[in-house]
Amino acid sequence: MPAYDKADIQRRMTGAVEALKHDLGGLRTGRASTTLLDPVTVEVYGSHMPLTQVATVSAPEPRMLSVQVWDKSNVGPVEKAIRSAGLGLNPINDGQTLRLPIPDLTEERRKELAKLASQYAEKARIAVRNVRRDGMDSLKTDEKKGVFGEDDRKRHETEVQKLTDATIADIDAVSNAKEKEILGK
Repeated sequence: MPAYDKADIQRRMTGAVEALKHDLGGLRTGRASTTLLDPVTVEVYGSHMPLTQVATVSAPEPRMLSVQVWDKSNVGPVEKAIRSAGLGLNPINDGQTLRLPIPDLTEERRKELAKLASQYAEKARIAVRNVRRDGMDSLKTDEKKGVFGEDDRKRHETEVQKLTDATIADIDAVSNAKEKEILGK
C-alpha cells in the first residue's frame, strides 16, 4: 500500500482553505454576518452551549443581527453572553428577540482586524506547507519501498507542488478580499 495519496493531500489542503474562510467569517466588518456570533457560548441548563443551540440567528438588515431565543427563560443568559463575548455588540432586548445593531468600525479597529485576517491566512499557509511536507515525505518513503521509481517520485512531487501553489493562491485571494472588505476599500 503506497503512503502517497494525492486525494488525501488535496482534501487536507482544501480543508485549510475552508478553515480560513470560517475563521475570516467570524471577523466583524461593517456588515452583519450570522457567523459573527459563532464563537459565543451561553451558560444555560447548567452547561455551556453554542448560541446556535438555544436561538436562531438571522441578519434581517445589512447592519443588524436578530437573535430569536427559543426559551424565554434563556433571554437573560443569551444577552449576557453576547455582551461579554468581546465583539463590541450591545443587544437590544425585544421580549424573546434580541436585536444587535452593528456599529461602525473605527480606523484603528479596522487595522487590527486586517492584521488578524493576515494572521489567519498565515496559519492556513503553514497548514498547507505542512501537508506538502507530509506528501513529499510519503513520496520518498514509497520510492525507498520500491513502490515506484525516481521518475515517478519527481512527477508526483511536481503535482504536489502545483497543488500547494494553487492552494496558497486561493488563500491569498480569500485573505486579500477579506482585508479589502475590512478596510472598506
